[in-house]
Amino acid sequence: MRTANISLQELFNEIPREKREETRLSFAISNRLAALMQEKGLNKKQFAEALGKRPNEITRWLSGEHNFTIATIAMLSTFFGQPIIAVQ
Repeated sequence: MRTANISLQELFNEIPREKREETRLSFAISNRLAALMQEKGLNKKQFAEALGKRPNEITRWLSGEHNFTIATIAMLSTFFGQPIIAVQ
């Protein structure tokens, strides 16, 4: 049996740059939400109830794999009273 002699960096470099950036931004948003929830002392269930959402939707948001709409980001920014993301 042959094994591949390819480094992790080579594999990483095969991922298109835009996909890497999309993933980085997605995780940055989920990390920001988690931090804001912690600041407000909200667990997933409390956060979901405050927004009229189901806890499983909040779990998806915090997974780093959810594709947020501008409307959702605006709603979350309003809820927390501060930006979720910054556009320069």
